[in-house]
Amino acid sequence: MAGMMLDTYARRIGTLQKRIADSGLSGAIIGTGAELAYLTGSWSTSHERLTALVVPPVGYARLFAPATDASAVVEVGDIPGVVVETWRDGNETYDRIADLLADGPVALGSSLTADHVLRLQMAGEIGETVLANDVLSDVFAVKEPEEIAELEKAAHAIDAVHAAVPDLLVAGSTERDVADEIAQLILKEHATVDFVIVGSGPNGANPHHDFSDRVLQSGEPVVVDIGGSLASGYHSDCTRTYAVESMPDRAVLAAYEELRAAQLEALSTARPGMTAGELDAVARGRINQAGYGVNFSHRLGHGIGLALHEPPFLVSGSDTVLQEGMVFSIEPGIYVDGQWGMRIEDIVVLEANGARPLNLAPKNLLGEKSLIHIIGRHDTPRQPTRRNASSPRCHE
Repeated sequence: MAGMMLDTYARRIGTLQKRIADSGLSGAIIGTGAELAYLTGSWSTSHERLTALVVPPVGYARLFAPATDASAVVEVGDIPGVVVETWRDGNETYDRIADLLADGPVALGSSLTADHVLRLQMAGEIGETVLANDVLSDVFAVKEPEEIAELEKAAHAIDAVHAAVPDLLVAGSTERDVADEIAQLILKEHATVDFVIVGSGPNGANPHHDFSDRVLQSGEPVVVDIGGSLASGYHSDCTRTYAVESMPDRAVLAAYEELRAAQLEALSTARPGMTAGELDAVARGRINQAGYGVNFSHRLGHGIGLALHEPPFLVSGSDTVLQEGMVFSIEPGIYVDGQWGMRIEDIVVLEANGARPLNLAPKNLLGEKSLIHIIGRHDTPRQPTRRNASSPRCHE
């Protein structure tokens, strides 16, 4: 690890220790995954053998890892204030951790499995357990400038993929055909593919549909929700709704206009100090007024970073206070079961004066003309000619 990153990890662990002390906890146990990577840079995996970072309020943090994974975690020991302890099968690892944290309540990281938690509880007198997310979430949720730069890079990478999508949506192709091509495009811009959703026609009404052998039909809406990871581990996630070759019927166009307006209202309203629930209510209220309230079936958004979904969660009733430096999605959707679905998603960073979108991909159904222009200027939606590959794309 570079010296600068070692200092960064030491500072992050120090921030975590202060929060542990302020919360009256005896410590935190962080399992493998995004939380461990944030604190140490390690993406070591944990199977039936426990790998965990034990962080007390003061003193050394200790990374416990099986001896079989020693080479994967050796650099963590270079972080100031961190000791790596490897263990062999038969050693009393759970007892050792329990002894370190026997004086009070313990915060548990989100990736620890029930098996490991129960073994820790059986090994010693660890105190009450609480979720680390409940007391430490803003430590991870408020991004540092370097993290925001990586997330902006990831957003631009997925924008580049979306730029090619309209040309892939050809009547007669299958969702699987399109998804395969999108996956290849993601790999050109990212280190890994996280997911590809291509939901055409009625499949778009399932927010978590991935893709199928359904054949695309001219004029129907298609939800394309895609994401990948950079080599640094930071994720992209962006959704656009497209039309296959020609505009859908007027009812779908009108619903899409309302969806765009709801997302724009949420984007322009977001401010530090408001709650996640209040921001959810902004978009949800607009969609309710349009008569589609029952068709908006999920939360407005989620945080993103080294994990694809992380705090803050923009969900109805949440009292989580949004802070400057948080990065999250704003993704309202409308889903009519058995007919069609639509969703628009941008990743934004919350700054002092509001939300700044990191995604800049156009939100036009055909990637050419503004929907507002089409509805506002014509009694009947025009059928625009298909954009040539050499035509410029406009960003809104």
